[in-house]
Order: sequence, then structure tokens, then C-alpha cells
Amino acid sequence: MELVPNSGKELVCTFEGTDYARHAVKTHFVQIGEDYIEIIKQYVSPIYQEGDFISISERIIALCQRRIVTREELKIGFWAKFLSKFASHPDTGVGVGETIKMQYAIKKCGLLKVLWASFASAVTKLFGKRGVFYKIVGPEVAGLDGFYDHVWSEYRDIGIEIPDKPFDVCNEIKEKLGISCMIVDANDLGQEILGYSDDLRGKEDMLHTVIKDNPTGQGRQQTPIVLVRKV
Repeated sequence: MELVPNSGKELVCTFEGTDYARHAVKTHFVQIGEDYIEIIKQYVSPIYQEGDFISISERIIALCQRRIVTREELKIGFWAKFLSKFASHPDTGVGVGETIKMQYAIKKCGLLKVLWASFASAVTKLFGKRGVFYKIVGPEVAGLDGFYDHVWSEYRDIGIEIPDKPFDVCNEIKEKLGISCMIVDANDLGQEILGYSDDLRGKEDMLHTVIKDNPTGQGRQQTPIVLVRKV
């Protein structure tokens, strides 16, 4: 099998003198409620070799888990409209600068916590410190995807929450398919590992290195899985 990266990405990265190839695995467009075990079995098992591991987009796992909130569920109120005016608007997806995500934050955390997060964020930005809002409201709000149709129109009216129990999911994949894996929330501006199978414990620096340039891509590549192989 020829190992192929996404367009604009390097195939090989190096960590502590060892080269790792990152092969972009193209899949069908994954729908809500599909079985992630079957998806990995279909697309990864036929090409897997001993020693490989995979990086999986958190969005795919969350869709399979039905971790969805719809636009209809979030009735936008005064505070969401007001507070969102003062938030940033990232290019990588929907942030609390959009009223729909601010309303999600209020629903998830409560108005008082969001007011405090907004105040603290405004003050710390004066000193060049960013990201305080999301540190206060937590990963559920920070990790909300969707409500954004610039790439996929299918995500315009749904928000995709972060996966439930990502470490357990990775261990389930390892147990059922024998494939080591990690679940990653990544874009071209930043990458975060949400969970990994137990056999990868202690290898966190290497895991971060192989995803540091977001090898899954950020457009319509439809490659939510990356197979990593020592070369």
C-alpha cells in the first residue's frame, strides 16, 4: 500500500530520530448514529500493520455517539446576543462570537458563570492573554463543533459536542480491533488529544508531534482518520 498524505501536508514527521508516516484515510461522509467500530474495521483493518496506530477526529466519534444539539434546541436570548458582540470570530469554525454558541455556553454552564468568564476574558485580553473564557466555561463549550456551513452544509443547523469518555472509546477500539488509537480535536491553529488507548500511555510527546500540523486537513478532504506508521 502506498502511504499518502493530505494535500499540502508532509507525509513524514520525525520524533527523537524516528520517522513516522501519516497516511490520510478517506472515508464516506459519516452520519449521526453510525458505528465507529465498523467504520474503523472497514477503512483501517485492511491496511493495518503491526505497530501502526491511528488518530481519529473527535467529530466522527461524537457523531457516532449522537452527541448532537440542534439549532432548534437553543433559543437565543438577550445575553447571548449581547455577550457575543464582544467575543472573537475565529476562522476555524464557530466560536462564542456567534450567538448560537454563546447561547449553548449559557445553557451548559449557566448565565452567572458565562458572565464571569466574559468579564475575566475582557480584563485578561488587556494584558495580551487569550483563551481565558474557554478555560472558565470548560471543554464542553470550547469543543463544540458545527453550526458552521463554510465547509459542510450538513453542519449548518447542528452542533457537535465533544465525545463521551474518549479514553474508554480508544480502549474499546483496541480491545475489539487490536488497533491502538487516539482521539484528536485539531485544526490548523491548534491540536488537542482528548483520549488514547492505554498502550500509548507515556508516549504523549510523540503523539503530539505526529498531529502538530493537523494531518487530517481542514477542508473537504473527508479523511477523519490518519494511520501512523514507523518508516
